[in-house]
Amino acid sequence: MAQMIDIVVIDDNPGSLELLSTALARSGVAIHTAQNPEEGLALVRKLRPRLVITDLVMPGMDGLGVLEQVVSFDPLIDVILMTAHYTTETAVSAIRRGAADYIEKPVKLAVLRNRVADLIVSAERRLKIHSSNSDRWQEFEFEGLVAKSERMWDLFAMMQRIAPHYRTVLVQGPTGAGKDLIATALHRRSRVAGKFVVLNCSAVVETLFESELFGHVRGAFTGADRDKTGLFELANGGTLFLDEIGDMPLSTQAKLLRAVQNQEIMPVGSQTSRKVNVRIVAATHRDLRTAIVEGKFREDLYYRLSMVELTVPSLKERPEDIGLLARHFVQKFSHDFGKDIEGLSPRACLVLERYGWPGNVRELEHVIGRACMLTDGALIDIQDLPENLARKENTEAADLQDGPLPLAEQERRILAEVLRSSNGNLSEAARRLGIGRDALRYKVKQHGL
Repeated sequence: MAQMIDIVVIDDNPGSLELLSTALARSGVAIHTAQNPEEGLALVRKLRPRLVITDLVMPGMDGLGVLEQVVSFDPLIDVILMTAHYTTETAVSAIRRGAADYIEKPVKLAVLRNRVADLIVSAERRLKIHSSNSDRWQEFEFEGLVAKSERMWDLFAMMQRIAPHYRTVLVQGPTGAGKDLIATALHRRSRVAGKFVVLNCSAVVETLFESELFGHVRGAFTGADRDKTGLFELANGGTLFLDEIGDMPLSTQAKLLRAVQNQEIMPVGSQTSRKVNVRIVAATHRDLRTAIVEGKFREDLYYRLSMVELTVPSLKERPEDIGLLARHFVQKFSHDFGKDIEGLSPRACLVLERYGWPGNVRELEHVIGRACMLTDGALIDIQDLPENLARKENTEAADLQDGPLPLAEQERRILAEVLRSSNGNLSEAARRLGIGRDALRYKVKQHGL
């Protein structure tokens, strides 16, 4: 039998309590109401609910005070704030302080129901992922991103919370970590009607930046033989992704700041400004704070773009994702190349897990793509991997590739390494090796491990 989900609703308006209780009532959900924050917090301590919905402005203690108390009591409890004075800035500020969502009053009941359902499903899925030993990458997918590590799912949770509200987001992380996929996922989750438009700032000549961003009119400069629509206008009502924002020249940064701040652009050669409604996601692998000190990036633009900052960890910082991503890419490329590749051999998995991945997920994708192209077998093995991975000196993986050791010793080393990388978890080790737990226990005893 499914466990009952408790929701506590706090509002000093009895009519609002009645309306929300009726709107959220469904099988398996218990609604508990309180007309003041103290009574509501007492219910929270007693019930430890899955979700708290609270008004922002109340006598005695405001909703932010309730949020602070709930987060300090149990950070796993989601809190939704409601207010009649909604702004993007206050919404993002509340989410930074731990709110799960921020909804404008009068509350649209359909929106509230959807947000509550999403939060409950997301919390249940996260618990399932952290306790799962499955090797099916599809179970660990979020908006095109594949991960099982806690750091990535913390990132996904923040993305889900800010997506309906953000105006600007700064995504930071090393090259190849997937910042472009984060931007795409934010756009999808925001549910805006407009397009997702991309500008790679490192690929644009300095003299053309202004024209690319804001467009130009015919005759604005030599060669401008027709009007051109800029990327801001193309992204109107949607999202503009500025990749490698750290490479944008200072002269363009000042103009970008005005456009982002005022949501207004002026095409090159025009005397008339145009209003736009564009969300901005900027990404960089550079340290912008250092660039500010060095005079290479505007401090005011940095603070305008970094209303929310998201950091994508390197692949080396989340080694538990390597095998999962590798299986994902094997399925992708085996389909692309029309091959029937089942996966990777245990020793190939071992080599992948021991490698440092300086190029991050992008490098792993290229390695698996190359291996799928070269292999003639059902499994990708060491000989299908690039030499810089397969011939790693002074490692047990290198010994296995050269093959001078007896078969029993090779098996013992593989078992020892997989057990080490699985932190002694027999279920995880058996999954990586492609054998049953009983077979693994027998081999561990056989080799004295």
